[in-house]
Amino acid sequence: MTNREIKALISLLDDPEIAPQIQEKIQTLGETIIPFLEESWEETLDSLQQQRLEDLIHHLQFEGLKQRLRVWRDSGGENLLEGMWLLNSYQYPDADFQVLNRAIEQLRFEVWTLLQPEMHPADQVQTLNHVLFRAHKFAANTQNFHSPANSMLHLVLETRRGNPLTLCVIYLLVAQRLKLPVFGVNLPNLFVLTYRMEPPLEPFYINCYNRGLVLSRTDIEHYIGQLNLTPNEIFFEPCSHLDIVRRALRNLQFSFEKMQEPAKATEVAQLLAILTEEMQTDSADSASDEE
Repeated sequence: MTNREIKALISLLDDPEIAPQIQEKIQTLGETIIPFLEESWEETLDSLQQQRLEDLIHHLQFEGLKQRLRVWRDSGGENLLEGMWLLNSYQYPDADFQVLNRAIEQLRFEVWTLLQPEMHPADQVQTLNHVLFRAHKFAANTQNFHSPANSMLHLVLETRRGNPLTLCVIYLLVAQRLKLPVFGVNLPNLFVLTYRMEPPLEPFYINCYNRGLVLSRTDIEHYIGQLNLTPNEIFFEPCSHLDIVRRALRNLQFSFEKMQEPAKATEVAQLLAILTEEMQTDSADSASDEE
């Protein structure tokens, strides 16, 4: 369709008798039509028409996001930053991947300048802790723990406040770029990292929600015991990037439920279903994972 034909099609949304059919036709055109819808929104003073346009734009953006999430899943979900950016774009479709990438790269560079050859793993972690938690003052968002903003990576990078998962993701992304053997660990109610050293050295764990506090396996065992759970190796072993983004989506779903925004919670559940191949209907399960 030409630009003139697209604009003529959008103008037909004013006619209530054919508006539903026009909306269906517009939805088949995909995200490329969004700039035209935004232009029409700016030109009209009709609040009802503006709402129709907003709904169409959101629908097109959401369908596009679902498709990109499927592509990311089918590629193996190896790029963690991309996965978190896709989640981020649910609330902020204009969020720039390269802006996130540059922010992580800047943190990596700052840590790299302080690392020394043959530095002990414990000292490497302390260097990361210094840059992230002292120099940049990343910290737990305890005042607004359930805010959806805690799951939005670009906001966490701007405000320096996040939940356990997003703080760990930033730490993990920086560590990975430094070629450090750091991985995510799916603990119940808390997400942590693990530094996997070569045997016979034992791996240790990093609690980013507590400014990079180093924990031993025994500490994790005590934590599991306090929750009255049966020990499971999954609580000690690295998880995949797919696991991390799934958990981030559960957090976001639960946040919207807490904020009394059921429509958004339902849409996030659809995104989660793409990565789990089933709809998440148990809100209690979501609550147990929120961090």
